[in-house]
Amino acid sequence: MRTVLALVKKEFIQVLRDHNMLRLIFLMPLIQLLILGYAINIDVKEIDTAVYDYDQSRLSRDYVRSFAAGDYFIPEKPDDIELMDLEQGFTTNRYRAALIIPEDFSENIENGKRAEVAMVFDGTNANSAGIAMGYSGLVTQQFALRESGYKPSVEMRRKILYNPDMESVYFMIPGIVVTLLTMLTSMATAMAIVREREMGTLEQLMVTPMSTPALILGKTIPFAILGYVEMSLALAFGIFWFNIPFVGSWTLLYALAFIYLLTTLGAGMFISTVTSTQQQAMFFAWFFMVFSLLTSGFFTPIENMPEVVQHLTLLNPQRFFMTIMRGIMMKDSGIAELYPQILALVIFSVVIFSFSWMRLSKRVK
Repeated sequence: MRTVLALVKKEFIQVLRDHNMLRLIFLMPLIQLLILGYAINIDVKEIDTAVYDYDQSRLSRDYVRSFAAGDYFIPEKPDDIELMDLEQGFTTNRYRAALIIPEDFSENIENGKRAEVAMVFDGTNANSAGIAMGYSGLVTQQFALRESGYKPSVEMRRKILYNPDMESVYFMIPGIVVTLLTMLTSMATAMAIVREREMGTLEQLMVTPMSTPALILGKTIPFAILGYVEMSLALAFGIFWFNIPFVGSWTLLYALAFIYLLTTLGAGMFISTVTSTQQQAMFFAWFFMVFSLLTSGFFTPIENMPEVVQHLTLLNPQRFFMTIMRGIMMKDSGIAELYPQILALVIFSVVIFSFSWMRLSKRVK
């Protein structure tokens, strides 16, 4: 028993002397708690909605205003009123719903007939689309009863794009693929470099004729290849086992995945420069992955998060690649539709990988 107590005392002293470990144990969980408390929000609000009002009457404007009354829908008039551009608003993630009011809307209501309207929803996130459908039905019912007095006079036709069967797995699988890619490449890179340093073999490599760039590339390229293999296996499993549709370009996805890999490999290299043991690297990488996951839009739409957290997500490259993965797989989005996400990903990859490369180069010299 005395031996056990001595070992316990020794471990406590060792942990308390390690300032990096203290920060990992006490500070990071508090940060995660704050992020988790604000980022995970199952409410569906502020749904950007394109309004195609072909009636342009008092009743149609009142109907649109009824959608804007709460904080659930944000009705907007598209730049082009032609329906042929309706789907482009969804592929560019500008709208999550579209309301279409026909020319005879007010005439039918005033003549005691049933007026029909149509509403289209982005079914990429089946849960959000289902809740939005419920909200739209309630708004329509309240407006119809208010105008007719005793019986509904407006009937809504609904259509779900990209996921007509409302399968939640269509939304989850692309997110899981991105998460697995992030976890494997960032954590494995960090652990591999720190393990070399911990075992003393990194110093042995440093005294060889091998150049620093060759050393860094030799430590990162294998995990980039493993990342591609992991992503390919996960996509194949999702497509053939879960029947997830893939309607976009494989070439574009793999090209953009390479850009994203530069950010995750760079993050792994950076973690290896600020930690000295595998235990510290694992904790640090875990914190990085939890932050990335919670602020990526994997669980809940970013639009539902508080405004402060929404700005915080702009620091997360996983957010942009998550949008790219879902856009290519389910919407056949191309470079034109994904241009903002691609630009952000390029900036992140250049900054993170270059900065981490320079820090690691200094450490191994």
